[in-house]
Amino acid sequence: MSSTVNDFAWRRLFEKYDILHHVDVEGSFRISADQIREFREPRLMVKFDHSINLPKLFAENNLAILPITRGDYVISHFDAYHSFEETNEQVIRVQMPSYIQSLDSSNIPSEAIALNCAVASGIIADFMEDSDILATVSGRMGSGSFSFRIGDLVNGNTHQIDVSNSQIEIDAAYEGVESLALLEAKRDLSDDFLIRQLYYPFRVWTNRITKPVRPIFLVYTNGIYRLYEYTFEDTQNYSSLRLVKQRNYSVEDTAISASDIQDVLNSVQIVEEPKIAFPQADKFERIINLCELVSENKLSRNDVTEQYAFDARQTNYYTDAARYLGLLDKSHDKMPLVYSISDKCREILNLDYKKRQLEFCKCILSHRAFNETLRQYFRNGAMPPTKDILGIMIDSGLYNINSMETFKRRASTIKGWLNWIVSLISE
Repeated sequence: MSSTVNDFAWRRLFEKYDILHHVDVEGSFRISADQIREFREPRLMVKFDHSINLPKLFAENNLAILPITRGDYVISHFDAYHSFEETNEQVIRVQMPSYIQSLDSSNIPSEAIALNCAVASGIIADFMEDSDILATVSGRMGSGSFSFRIGDLVNGNTHQIDVSNSQIEIDAAYEGVESLALLEAKRDLSDDFLIRQLYYPFRVWTNRITKPVRPIFLVYTNGIYRLYEYTFEDTQNYSSLRLVKQRNYSVEDTAISASDIQDVLNSVQIVEEPKIAFPQADKFERIINLCELVSENKLSRNDVTEQYAFDARQTNYYTDAARYLGLLDKSHDKMPLVYSISDKCREILNLDYKKRQLEFCKCILSHRAFNETLRQYFRNGAMPPTKDILGIMIDSGLYNINSMETFKRRASTIKGWLNWIVSLISE
């Protein structure tokens, strides 16, 4: 796996301060922003919103880093991340008030706009089950002082952490008659999140008000607002996070029928296989999300890896998969390589929900291996066995696949993308 700029900088810090030894002997290591700044700007070195973004030395040694003051951090085997729960909640349709002209629900360029749309369309009020809510605190603020326990990934014990005037940030807060909701909003899909983003604000406001404080995570992508409400069963325990409820909402019509998919399957023109590696990127939603993120700014490979929920290998796989479908372009005229969305992708992203999904389906099904496999899927009412998919792949003239093992790994992408297509059917 290739290394990032953060990997190199942290390796030098670990060597200079013998961090692994201190963690082994003392259980943790305290490091200052000034020490980190010797090798790279701290704000770029300590922001790991997802476990996959952790530098190699952290990932290999089950380490995480948490802020404890405005300029100090502690490193240990912290159980710092939580995986998003798999749920099968249906999408709830909501509507934007007819008089709203300054918000375009099909153009959500930031977390702030996503939150504004979620409020204006009634999503937040419905999720909170409180129609009488008002926006209150947001932005950066001091944490004050509090202490907590956190689990250890290696020995199963807990650490006692004391926080004093660390900086916290709240994307939005909505207060109703009965409770205060603190929201963390993201536009990138991921498998997990850093619990600190919910826990530190929760502790701050639990100490300041008498109403229940409700930590809520909002993820917006591809027209869907996914909301997760959590609670901390033990206020003093960072690791006591538990899901309370999860809901999915959309301002757009999300109804897609089996006949809509069949129409695409039967009408699409099969294209010649591009001279790009056949995809190894199983989650098609992540490809859409990547295109949304790149649509805002051109990004280098390192930018994608450091800013979003990918490691270096996944960055290569998912950018290549998007290029395979003609959704991303890669510049070849300068270094570092830069990715941008294609004209075709920009047109797709500007469509309403239903048309957008069907156009993505068309991009996939214009490739013979996916097209033939989905035909078998519909004929048999189930995903074809792997051996049948391999036969279709071998007959499809895929570019530069030279071994059966590689065919087998790539077959998982076909299954993943076709399962995504079938999951669109809402009848």
